[in-house]
Amino acid sequence: MRLRYLVGLLAAIAVATFVLWTLPASDFIFSPDRAKSLEGRVRVEGAKPAKDGDVYYVDVFVRRATRLEKLLPFTRPDGATMVPERALLPQGTTDAERDRENAELMKQSEVIASAVALEALGYKVNKTLRGAAVTSVAPDGPADGKLETGDVIVAVDGRPTKTPDKLRAAIGGRKPGDEVRLTVRRAGENVAVVTKTIPDPSDPERPIVGILVDQDAKIHLPVKVDIDLGQVGGPSAGLPFALEIARMLGRNVTHGCTIAATGELALDGSVHAVGGLKQKTIGARRSHVDAFLVPAGENSAEARRYADGVPVIPVRSFQQALRRLTTNPPNC
Repeated sequence: MRLRYLVGLLAAIAVATFVLWTLPASDFIFSPDRAKSLEGRVRVEGAKPAKDGDVYYVDVFVRRATRLEKLLPFTRPDGATMVPERALLPQGTTDAERDRENAELMKQSEVIASAVALEALGYKVNKTLRGAAVTSVAPDGPADGKLETGDVIVAVDGRPTKTPDKLRAAIGGRKPGDEVRLTVRRAGENVAVVTKTIPDPSDPERPIVGILVDQDAKIHLPVKVDIDLGQVGGPSAGLPFALEIARMLGRNVTHGCTIAATGELALDGSVHAVGGLKQKTIGARRSHVDAFLVPAGENSAEARRYADGVPVIPVRSFQQALRRLTTNPPNC
């Protein structure tokens, strides 16, 4: 009888474990992926690439956690982080919509990286500035539910704001708690949006609406650039894209080393912070890279926590990264 009871108990535990392992939780799991070479993934018209060394990009595996992983942290992959659903999916957004958004951000990142790299190398890039594109909306911020990722803010109180700097200046002229009236281009039409401002946590006298923006522009490149990372999405490969374009056009950015990089590029060349630095750093480390370029600030501090001997190079712009690699290359 005791044996039968024990067998039944073990069977029940096995069934419960199987159910918990297969049922998805609401949260997401970020886990490391190995850094990968961009060789053959970036093609540039008239390329004369430097022969030695490689530029690597880093990505993160993102998937729904299982109930078991949520309950028992030791069942999660090595180096994984549990991320709340609301941090990735604003209320009412589906997984499919998030995937489409990341695909669009990748396309935009490819064009911006190409423009930034070519300009830094002395090419003439034709750009028509069209507004400030919303790249992220803070959950529960004043703009949550009013602005959407992909919106382009073209005016404040009827006055054109064709650049992110002009948008920030227009909002910055108010006091926290004031309303701001925005004209937003959405799905080809202009939409009026009214939202309140709140104090910036890092500067209580500075008003914000809880969004991140980038330059929206029509860009014409002087040479053809093709970039293909398959199913990888998001904007965080902008910096390695631009470095690889520079390498393809003869600039020695690697000096025989393997250089990994991550960072979202703005059209002015500035490098913006990205997510998943713990996993990306572990991925760069597992690929035995010689150096890892990351956005300066919190991203570089987090990268150093997990670098385990991999040199971390913080940068604030592509221009700075290019100078750093060409004039003071890492030892490898």
